[in-house]
Amino acid sequence: MRKRFAAIAAVLLFSSPALAEGVHGLSLYGPPKYPAGFKQFDYVNPDAPKGGELRLTTLGGFDNLNPFIIRGESAAGAGMVFQSLTEGSNDEPFSEYGVLAETIDLAPDRSWVAFTLRQQARFSDGTPVTAEDVIWSFETLRDQGLPHYRLYYANVSKVERIGERGVKFSFSGPANRELPLIIGQLQVLPKHWFSEKRPFNSTTLEAIPGSGPYRVDTVQAGRMISYRRVENWWAKELPINRGRFNFDVIRFDYFRDADVAFEAFKAGAADFRLENSSKNWATGYDVPPVKDGRIVREEIKHQDPQGMQGFVFNSRRPLFADRTVREALAWLFDFEWTQANIMYGQYARTKSYFANSELGADGPPTAAELKILEPYRGKEPEEVFTKAFEPPKSDGSGNIRAGQRMAFELFHKAGWDLKEGKLVGAKTGQPLSFEILLDNPIFERIVQPYVRNLNRAGITATIRMVDSAQYQNRLNSFDYDMIIGSFGESLSPGNEQRNYWTAEAASQEGSHNLAGVNDPVVDELVAKLIAAPDRETLVNTTRALDRVLLWGWYVIPQWHNDHHRVAYWNRFSHPETPAKYGLPFEATWWVDRAKDAALHR
Repeated sequence: MRKRFAAIAAVLLFSSPALAEGVHGLSLYGPPKYPAGFKQFDYVNPDAPKGGELRLTTLGGFDNLNPFIIRGESAAGAGMVFQSLTEGSNDEPFSEYGVLAETIDLAPDRSWVAFTLRQQARFSDGTPVTAEDVIWSFETLRDQGLPHYRLYYANVSKVERIGERGVKFSFSGPANRELPLIIGQLQVLPKHWFSEKRPFNSTTLEAIPGSGPYRVDTVQAGRMISYRRVENWWAKELPINRGRFNFDVIRFDYFRDADVAFEAFKAGAADFRLENSSKNWATGYDVPPVKDGRIVREEIKHQDPQGMQGFVFNSRRPLFADRTVREALAWLFDFEWTQANIMYGQYARTKSYFANSELGADGPPTAAELKILEPYRGKEPEEVFTKAFEPPKSDGSGNIRAGQRMAFELFHKAGWDLKEGKLVGAKTGQPLSFEILLDNPIFERIVQPYVRNLNRAGITATIRMVDSAQYQNRLNSFDYDMIIGSFGESLSPGNEQRNYWTAEAASQEGSHNLAGVNDPVVDELVAKLIAAPDRETLVNTTRALDRVLLWGWYVIPQWHNDHHRVAYWNRFSHPETPAKYGLPFEATWWVDRAKDAALHR
């Protein structure tokens, strides 16, 4: 589940137990872009017509319509049913605007935040959204929801109703500039719907009433789910929603195989595809509908931080607990050959956990970064303080003898020796072996050349392909040696970093600490990042954290790019001004009746 969190702030104070007049939107640095009374976001068409159907494909299966619990596999698009207190725009990094919340108030010292609900807010069954629903949702998600909620809400000390429609959240612990926004992004659930017969933490295929723009329409467990736009949605006239949510129906069809899903799209069984395969983009669209213009291919540039994608070591495993072993294995991945022969030259090598943004460490540490890092000298590798991180590089010929030599030096240092063509423990005599767990066949062509290099170096590495449900279960319980994993990042990293890197998350089933990072220095840097008092401190602290993670060799970095590759049947139009961040096509595109008619002649 990939989400963008930002931070909010305002200098307003309650003058009494009742709520004072609040603001419509908040920003961490300066005022939000859109003032009170704004008409719509700049990246939407306010006159976009409503209607039509958007058909999408997805992989795997589902057995659950509750996307907030760890049990089961939730259905694609399930989040569209629910609405949060606030929502961010896609052309600002740090601003939020009220949706369920009509106004927002924040203490000058950020020790509390309060939201006043809109009187017209309703769940899809007609029941009003109340302060009790907000409080119950917070407490239930914290206590029974996905593990990251407990981490995000750890510093909320008190939740109370204020007046008829107000809810106040009080905070404890060190300064946490982004926590008010995280509370604002609380998705509010219907307290009245859950009961002993409908326990929150059990999977369900019964549609849960939400207050969002769509409701569940048709369900075929594991095969298909569709959502229908709520015609009389209470929030449709709000400025934040003008020109958005234009499709009457959004449908997801499930496929077990990525290639079959691709063929289904080209055959007209689906409308839109975000293309993540460089091979498909380079060679897979040589078909009549593309040549005659019925399918449009488009590259849409974005400014999203790209985070990190890579081979992730599960450092909970004894083999991968040794940083030197992890670094040695990185020398056997030939990115340059992979880029030229498999990726069609379409990507840049990732060298940061915050790639494509100012937050990534670049070059040797600056004086400001060293000031943050200096207390940890002797606790982290010396390279953290002296060098720019550079992943191993080859000449692209496919011959990685230099990389092998470096790998063998590191393996020997870590207590592994090459005997009769096999790497074995110098003390135990046990061979070095591990499994790479995958759930998507598209990654096999990436992994297989790496496995060949590992095998040539005397390492027994195997690929295990499992279905999406088994894969998710094994991720939740950290039952893997290595995976291909990703860590999405925002322009304002904060509380989600606890879920990615801290010791608490490393032992918490279902967290996103996929690598099992358990380092007191990382914990301290995450805490400092969350408490950063200004943008400059945030940037420098994030870069310091980046260096510690990179030189920890918790992943073998792969690649990223700075544009979305999309293909779609020529029945849609989209706004002339694209969103800077993300690709909100399902919320901002629309069916163009003239194009649709021409396509179906």
